[in-house]
Amino acid sequence: MIVLAVIVGLLGGLGNYLFRKTIELIHWVVVEQSLELFDISLEDWSTQRILVMFLPAIGGLLVIPLWMLFAKDLKGGFAGFLVKVNLKGAKLPFRPLFTKGLASAITLGTGGSAGQEGPIAVIGGTIGSQFGKIFKMSGDRIKVLVACGAAAGVAATFNAPLAGVFFATEIVLLSSFEVASFTSIVIASGMATVVSRALLGNISEVVTPPYFMGSFWEIGLYVLLGLLIGALAAGFIDLHYRIKDRIDAIKIPRLSKPILGGLVVGMIGIGLPQVFGNGYEFIGSVLIGHHPWHLLALLVIAKMVATSITLGSGMPGGLFAPCLFLGAVAGGAYGHVMEFIFPAADLSAGAYALVGMGAFLAAATHAPMTAIFLLFEITDSYQVIVPIMLACVISTSIARHLKKDSLETVELSRLGIDLEAGKERNIMKGIAVGDVMSHRVETVPESMTLGNFAKFIEETHHTNFPLVDELGELTGIISVQDFMGVVFDRELMDLVVIKELATKDVITVHAEENLDTAMRKIGYRNIEQLPVVDRDTHRQLYGIISRRDMVSAYNRALMTRTLGDDDV
Repeated sequence: MIVLAVIVGLLGGLGNYLFRKTIELIHWVVVEQSLELFDISLEDWSTQRILVMFLPAIGGLLVIPLWMLFAKDLKGGFAGFLVKVNLKGAKLPFRPLFTKGLASAITLGTGGSAGQEGPIAVIGGTIGSQFGKIFKMSGDRIKVLVACGAAAGVAATFNAPLAGVFFATEIVLLSSFEVASFTSIVIASGMATVVSRALLGNISEVVTPPYFMGSFWEIGLYVLLGLLIGALAAGFIDLHYRIKDRIDAIKIPRLSKPILGGLVVGMIGIGLPQVFGNGYEFIGSVLIGHHPWHLLALLVIAKMVATSITLGSGMPGGLFAPCLFLGAVAGGAYGHVMEFIFPAADLSAGAYALVGMGAFLAAATHAPMTAIFLLFEITDSYQVIVPIMLACVISTSIARHLKKDSLETVELSRLGIDLEAGKERNIMKGIAVGDVMSHRVETVPESMTLGNFAKFIEETHHTNFPLVDELGELTGIISVQDFMGVVFDRELMDLVVIKELATKDVITVHAEENLDTAMRKIGYRNIEQLPVVDRDTHRQLYGIISRRDMVSAYNRALMTRTLGDDDV
């Protein structure tokens, strides 16, 4: 496993290098050549600058063929990646390594407001998964290799091996890992950093000035910053999905949405070109304190909207960099306001921008350790630890209180998926009722007499029977216990119909629901079987599922994760 961790780390670092160079190439071809051709300056205003609105739209246009040919590869985003890793054995398909990677590079290279860390983590994770499949490893061991690849990608991006480790353990593995797994992840992260430094030098995506804290009483200001950033991050999560839902609801061809989304982002960029791309270069200038508070405050709103439109319209990308950008501009604006309120104090707006970066990232992703170690590594300063720790923990607590889900898990919660549930529940949630149910159902006509029912149950081993009417639709359910609990005269056995004894309030389940939901429904009434019905009328009977069926399916899935598909 250690040898594979080394290989995955090296390839993850190389993958990061190639991904960055692809982004740079696309940016040079589309953006830089366009600016030079039309004599456009993003620094000084001119009428030609209106043309920049078309740059992200070009990216949307270039992404459309990928959507047409490889829609399955592009769907799901980072949330889909987390589901595959934590619920489906971490066996990732190979092709999205190139298709999704190229689509993300197009988004970023043409000015789409997104980040590269999510895509590079998926690229690294996919590399790890391929090695696991080649060596026919178990699902749990493949999951570790995926985490190694994700750690490698993030570590190489920021030249921050510890941040890569905590990204993998806290976000990808959801803080569920063993010591042996941690060792492999550390090795992969370290090797990726070595590759990155060899190819790109000892630099990070975010270059920070020296950090200093003028006075101990500033701690109170950092605590307040954490509170405000936490609320702001929760607001961004809500806004992001509101905009995404609005875009989904627009009744236009799906393939035209990336172009229109890019056009809207381009219109924002006419006045505020800082929203284009990952924004790391602008973050560097914010950390130095070069920009007025009102510009930074305006960019908070503009970047939120631009990012949500970019990703919501179907242009692939990540959310890591936008979170850092939003934290920097929000923290910088806050710092300038504090400088105005306390003019005699030796405050630095750049320092608050730096802490704001970590606080916003922690709050939006619910991953404070990742944010703390990332900021520590890119600043290389022990002085930043206390303000960062306080702001990150406080902002995360506030965001969790206001919004249960992080940026990446809101979509999963809407589907009823809880990645933080126990392993057993996650396995059950990954199995659909329709994949387990029995299609051969022994039904009983509701007009059957008790006498005939008595003969019927002697010929079957079942104890519960759905009742159906003349149209074959479900009207109730009767159990052997219902029948045995009533004593009738022999003369009445052929006069009383079982409909009069049946339970009319039937608990049912749909084929699309998962076994966790079905098991909770069974436990609610302490019954052994559930009818599987259609979602619309709840009366059309499709099949039946028993407690035994669910337990057997769970055991098979557990064996698959433990031993691998080929051994089960």
